Amino acid sequence: MTQFSIVVPTLNESENIDLLLTRLFALDFNPDSFEVIFVDDGSTDGTPDKIRVWEEKTNVRLIERRKKPDLTASILAGVAAAKSNIIVVMDADLSHPPERLAAIVTPVINGSYDIAIGSRYVAGGSTENWPLHRQLLSRLGSCIARPICDVNDVTSGFFAFRRELATSISNHAHGYKILFELLMANHGKIRVIEIPICFHDRTHGTSKLSFAHQRAYIHRLLTLAGGTVTLNTAGRFAVVGLLGVFVDAIIFQWMINNDAGLAFAHFVSFFVAVTTNYALNSKWSFREYHAGNLQWYRFSRFLTVGALALLMRGGVLALLVYVWHVPTYLAIFPAILATAIINYLGSAFYVFPDEKNPPSQEIRWRTAAVGIVAFVIALRLVYFGLAQLIPDEAYYWQYAQHMALSFYDHPPMVAWLIWLGTSTLGHNEFGVRIGAILCSLIAMGYLYALAQNLYDKSTAIRTLLLVAIFPFAFASGLLMTPDAPLVAAWAAALYYLERALIAGQRIAWLGMGIAFGLGLLSKYTLGLLGIAALVFVIIDPVARRWLLRPHPYLAALLALLLFSPVIIWNYQNDWASFAFQSNRVLADEYRFSVHYLIAHIIILLTPVGFLAAAIALFSVIKPKPENQLSERRRQLFIQVFSGVPLLIFFIISTFDAPRFHWTGPIWLAILPTIAWMIGQSNHLSTFTKRVMAGWRFTIIASVFIYAFVLHYVALGIPGIPYQFFTEHYFWRETAAEIERIAADVKNQSGIDPIIVGMSKWSVASALSFYTHNHAKLDIRARNMFGGSGAMYEFWLPSQIPSNRPIIQVGMKPRHLETVKIDQQGIDIKETLIQPGPIEYRVVERYGTPVRRIYYRISQGFKGASLSTPSR
Repeated sequence: MTQFSIVVPTLNESENIDLLLTRLFALDFNPDSFEVIFVDDGSTDGTPDKIRVWEEKTNVRLIERRKKPDLTASILAGVAAAKSNIIVVMDADLSHPPERLAAIVTPVINGSYDIAIGSRYVAGGSTENWPLHRQLLSRLGSCIARPICDVNDVTSGFFAFRRELATSISNHAHGYKILFELLMANHGKIRVIEIPICFHDRTHGTSKLSFAHQRAYIHRLLTLAGGTVTLNTAGRFAVVGLLGVFVDAIIFQWMINNDAGLAFAHFVSFFVAVTTNYALNSKWSFREYHAGNLQWYRFSRFLTVGALALLMRGGVLALLVYVWHVPTYLAIFPAILATAIINYLGSAFYVFPDEKNPPSQEIRWRTAAVGIVAFVIALRLVYFGLAQLIPDEAYYWQYAQHMALSFYDHPPMVAWLIWLGTSTLGHNEFGVRIGAILCSLIAMGYLYALAQNLYDKSTAIRTLLLVAIFPFAFASGLLMTPDAPLVAAWAAALYYLERALIAGQRIAWLGMGIAFGLGLLSKYTLGLLGIAALVFVIIDPVARRWLLRPHPYLAALLALLLFSPVIIWNYQNDWASFAFQSNRVLADEYRFSVHYLIAHIIILLTPVGFLAAAIALFSVIKPKPENQLSERRRQLFIQVFSGVPLLIFFIISTFDAPRFHWTGPIWLAILPTIAWMIGQSNHLSTFTKRVMAGWRFTIIASVFIYAFVLHYVALGIPGIPYQFFTEHYFWRETAAEIERIAADVKNQSGIDPIIVGMSKWSVASALSFYTHNHAKLDIRARNMFGGSGAMYEFWLPSQIPSNRPIIQVGMKPRHLETVKIDQQGIDIKETLIQPGPIEYRVVERYGTPVRRIYYRISQGFKGASLSTPSR
């Protein structure tokens, strides 16, 4: 009885036939238990003759195809002719070791798995004597399929499967990777195992792999992901796009020549071109995938994609013109190219998707997640060096100019990252923020692994989507503040805690100790995870055993060792930082702020995210009977590591006001559960399903808002004046205005003035950053007059009397009048010599008024009459 059939496609493999069959029939199988079916695609080297010799004396058959050579078609022809319900596919060139046949076919024969794959890319697998470029191509081919396919070696040609699975393969399948077609056609319905093999390069004959095969593979990959990406649609889209480029460029250049302004010109030219393109694409480019008539819902989708492309294009244009100083008539073309790529992929997957053979809902979510995450990362990379620093970032840049073991109001990690970034990329926005970009990528990696451990790969991919669109995560991945390394360390700590407490891995405590220590070096808030971990260990009987083992205590010791720079600095400075943080929490003034806490959370998570987090945190999901214990422990893990920190902030908010962004990281633990709920069509209440239905709009709206705001601050939006962020932004232009004021004062007095930023640290820091490259200004903070100045009290303490001119700079007139000392307002004029009136200047950006800056010039300083508050 034939237990399994081996299908071997051939094309000019005559030198390998005898060797292959000899090794196959030498295996420890009854010769009658399997058959070998060769499917020849028109060999011209005598391959069929070689096979016929074996056909006469063994269980070997030959099928000769007369159609165009196609590996998928050949294998399907062999499957159709097979006598067995178990099929094995392998190459004829001996690259697949016949000796591994038993290991691959046995799991399918005994019913343990539906597909068994001979894999090069699992533990124990390898390749030998393969050229480097072939190895890279193979790795790349498997990697680009990973988002939608849960197999490491999707391009393997050595695998076994149940015959009936082949009936689900699409009639449009073609190319040389039938395994991929088989896996995607049965996605979510089959059990798959990968068996390690050693892949050997062929010794006889030549490879049949060509550029056409690679192109066909990519086409099928994109098609199976739900896109209408074909040579026909791409070619037509390119023709329409070229027409759009012509229209776009002509209108853009005409408007630039007529002084329309960069932002207005690129907006108008884009909208004229995109409207023209939609009409042509709908009627021609993608007509084979829909009726061809203009539809409003498609047009609204096209406008959505177009708007995102436009906002990305603005960043590319501004980067080229303002940073790299490329002429506008040349810069428009790379900007148009970026737009074309976004428009085409958005059109193929979102505006005109494949509705005749749509992928599953799970695959559509995966594809959407990959596209949106890629867009958000690209958005950050384009704009992170364009958008000016906010004062907080400039203050932390000042940290890096005064490197120390720690600082008064924050641990040192943010300073260390900025120092590394500016040492590499220079003292600019790129150098300051590169650390935030890297931290966000680290956080995404750990959260992906955490979600995959808690749930599955689809949930992990959706978790990345949530990380990309949640406001707190987007901001921490763009702005270089202590929250950037904190989020990365928090995500890492959660991953290692899950591995230690749920999976029981002892080595995970080492990672936990490192992550916890680095997190404390970022922000003291990470200590809340330590409290949550203790609560979990006490509650969970399985995890309670760690209380009697040394691993968690060694992890705590390692974290303390990493945290030691902060302890040393505090010891040297009378415990100033610890006292400051304690006073922030235990303030004397009573303020009930629970309502503010809730409002802040809604903003940080979006309204839909807030409701989803509440459902995930407080609802009890009924576990499946077969794994009740593991699911209950998983749910407990999520609720404890989100709920305990939230409870602490709730308690604090009953008597004090937590800062707006403090609760951001505590939601990282619950993201995998929210992502899991998004993918569920059953087992959810009606209310929960309605909340989950709101994610589509929330995702699109969030990405649009981020792109809109970045475009607004970097390039402006035509018709929308600069009336937002005026007090905390446009410091580059403001610094230039202050430089002119300082130059005028020096010309009149002959003495370099002292410039005093009349805020705790923001004005002085922003002016310092944007003048450090081209002006040597003496810039101080308001602590010069005796008020609080945070780290400026250490860098530039309160000053003795001076006859140098004093220029006070503030965001509002009242900031120049008084300074608070011990909650009492002190008139600053009493400490100044011949103080002048408060004046202002209108700051302009490319000829457009953006803000006012207020200043007062005095002839000297009498000295701080009152002592500085205790540190």
